[in-house]
Amino acid sequence: TLRGADVHGRTLGILGAGRIGQATGHRAVGFSMEVLYMSRQRRLLFEHTTMARRVDFRTLLRESDFLSIHVPLSKETRHLIGAKELALMKPGAILINTARAPLVDQTALVDAVQSGGIIAALDVFYREPLPADHPFTRARNVVLTPHLGYGVIEVYREYYKHSVENALAFLDGKPIRVLQSAGH
Repeated sequence: TLRGADVHGRTLGILGAGRIGQATGHRAVGFSMEVLYMSRQRRLLFEHTTMARRVDFRTLLRESDFLSIHVPLSKETRHLIGAKELALMKPGAILINTARAPLVDQTALVDAVQSGGIIAALDVFYREPLPADHPFTRARNVVLTPHLGYGVIEVYREYYKHSVENALAFLDGKPIRVLQSAGH
């Protein structure tokens, strides 16, 4: 049976220290966790307020008891974590992916959890909903949750407010929050 883990004094690795990654790090400090992070940019204020330490990718993988992924999906980040990276993680480390499924090579992750090397906490999947016969549904060291962290009333209020503002601005001939295609 999968049991919880005491986080006090353990190490949280954050892969991608943008807004959500930093918010995760701030919460970890409340549990007296050591925070490591890897990010394209150094985050001095984050380091100062959390005592987080910026490290390279290999160090992040090797030293994290919990590894939380917060990077955007792109050509460069697809399968950022594969068999080689999973093998660098501590035995029993917990990989948390709430960002995008393809950031982690699914075949390598299935192999890693089936071998008992790591624990996976997943909120995103290659195919949603996750098929009932998928190996993750039978693995004892995988925690699965539906991708609905945004599903709180405050977020919906903001979505609806923005939708009305967008529609009114468009009708007024002054569109706001206009998205540009990748080619522009």
